[in-house]
Amino acid sequence: MSAHHDHAHGSDHNHGHSHDHSPAGADAPPGYRRVLWIALAVNLGMFAVELLGGLRSGSVSLLADAIDFFGDSASYAVSLAVLTSAPVWRTRTALLKAACMAGFGVFVLGRAAWVAWSGSTPDAPTMGVIGTMALVANVAVAALLYAYRTGDANMRSVWLCSRNDAIGNLAVMLAAVGVFGTHTAWPDLAVAVAMGALALSGGWSVLAHARQELKQLKPQTLA
Repeated sequence: MSAHHDHAHGSDHNHGHSHDHSPAGADAPPGYRRVLWIALAVNLGMFAVELLGGLRSGSVSLLADAIDFFGDSASYAVSLAVLTSAPVWRTRTALLKAACMAGFGVFVLGRAAWVAWSGSTPDAPTMGVIGTMALVANVAVAALLYAYRTGDANMRSVWLCSRNDAIGNLAVMLAAVGVFGTHTAWPDLAVAVAMGALALSGGWSVLAHARQELKQLKPQTLA
């Protein structure tokens, strides 16, 4: 687990993406494993906070963000597991994560439609406070992952998840203001729909990137 810890401090920011297309998974950039462990811990913690907050406040956008935090936790865990695997396995894992991102998007859109049909107005102050906490957490994780954003499909998917989360948190905070001002659920539902669409587009982007990598890797695996 801590094989790369020794070199983490000295080279985290020097050449974070110099090994993007290396033939061996063990050549992941120094410090990347440590960053993934931090991201995993932060995301699991925020999943619990947002799940409880979403259930207590009745906010669909908070619940959507909680599910997103859980999905990202799984994503970071899988990324850690395949970090030392062959590139072809890391790319196949990115395909799986792309499918999960898209599935999350479909779920959120369905949930928003159901609440629009039968839901009540969420609690705006709870949305605002938890949305702010989530934003701070995600911006910190995105900043840590920024150096690795141009890596292989797996690294790219991890960076995209984190970036999308920060955008989603800003949207949740705007929704809280909207709910507070209008005393209706519509701002919350609008944000939930936007988050679902963002997940779908992110999943499509990672899928296209991973499929392109698989085509390039196939001749190597047959050799």
